[in-house]
Amino acid sequence: MSTFTVFLVLIVIVAFLLVVVIMVQNPKGGGLSSSFGGGGTQQLGGVQKTTDFLDKSTWTLAVLLLALILLSNVPIMGDVGTVESRALDNTERTSPIPATPIEQTPNE
Repeated sequence: MSTFTVFLVLIVIVAFLLVVVIMVQNPKGGGLSSSFGGGGTQQLGGVQKTTDFLDKSTWTLAVLLLALILLSNVPIMGDVGTVESRALDNTERTSPIPATPIEQTPNE
C-alpha cells in the first residue's frame, strides 16, 4: 500500500468523524431543534462539559484534516522525479530508413 493511500484512508476517516461531531452538536442559535420544542431551558448535569468537548474535538479534527490534506501532497511531490518521459529523451533516436537506389528504366 502506498503512502498516498494511507493518507487518503486517514483523510476519509477524519472527515467522517468531523461530520459526526458536527451533527451531534446543538446549534447555538436554537436552529431547527428550537422550532420543534427542543429549545427549552432545561439542562441536565454535564451539558456544558459536553459542549466544550464537542467544540474542542471539532477544532482538533478540523486541524487534523487540514494537516493530513497538506501532508498528502508530500508523497505526490516525491514521485515526480522518478517518472521519465520518453518523448523528451533525445538519446533514443531511431535511425532513418536507409535510402535504396531507384532503378531507372531506359527511355524507349
